[in-house]
Amino acid sequence: MNPSVQIEDIAAPGEVRLRLLVAYDGSGFDGWQSQPHGRAVQDALERALADIVGRRVIVHGSGRTDAGVHALGQVAHADVPAGRMTPDGWRGAINARLVPTARILAATKAPAGFHARFSATGKIYTYRIWNHRILLPTEINRVWHSAIPLDRPILRATARLLEGTHDFAPFSAKRHAGETNTIRTLRHIRVTTSGPLLTLRFEGSGFLYRMVRILTGSMIRVAQGKAHIGWLEELLRAPEAKRSSFCAVAEGLYLTKVLYEKRAPALTAGPHSPQP
Repeated sequence: MNPSVQIEDIAAPGEVRLRLLVAYDGSGFDGWQSQPHGRAVQDALERALADIVGRRVIVHGSGRTDAGVHALGQVAHADVPAGRMTPDGWRGAINARLVPTARILAATKAPAGFHARFSATGKIYTYRIWNHRILLPTEINRVWHSAIPLDRPILRATARLLEGTHDFAPFSAKRHAGETNTIRTLRHIRVTTSGPLLTLRFEGSGFLYRMVRILTGSMIRVAQGKAHIGWLEELLRAPEAKRSSFCAVAEGLYLTKVLYEKRAPALTAGPHSPQP
């Protein structure tokens, strides 16, 4: 965490901090972060809250997602008038004002000091790939369609290589001045298959801008036989000298879960929560 960032540790007097579990279909949004034209998920949530409260309520998310990226487990917080409704009442009121492609799955009163972004200890992203020459119509905007056959044992080998603590600068896109610290820890990259559907599950302490998409694009290039796994090893050995330019499409990516310390109560949306 940047010590120069001022964080509101608790809600103001007369307000309560809500912790929100948010899901959305990213196809119709220009990402999470508020945009001047108002087509981001944050904008939709703030419009819904303003309609309820009668003034702007700032919604803080755990982090950004790009246009087209989906979420099943985005976490946000907002400070709302105390005593107005129960957390579940706020959930229902917000959902009644949202488009069907965005939903609050769960709402709770946040513990003292909770901040959706700065309290997070890690994230889990899921990337879905449809590896068949024909894409099911129901998977449009839900997966990356790769018609070229993938070598699945090689794909798993690339996952093992990339796990651990590395300088992931070669697998990130620069945003403005770029990141000052590009070392991150990937705790796990799990590869699962079900027929033509391949799923990559990335769990890490933090992620650079477009890191999961560039890692996925690079792994798939090796699994397609277009590059050798040694190319990935070279990128890890010389992070300042080389960079991957292969970025997977946005629509296959899902923010699946945001991780917090166990003392912060976990949010769950019940047994019928969607899974990628």
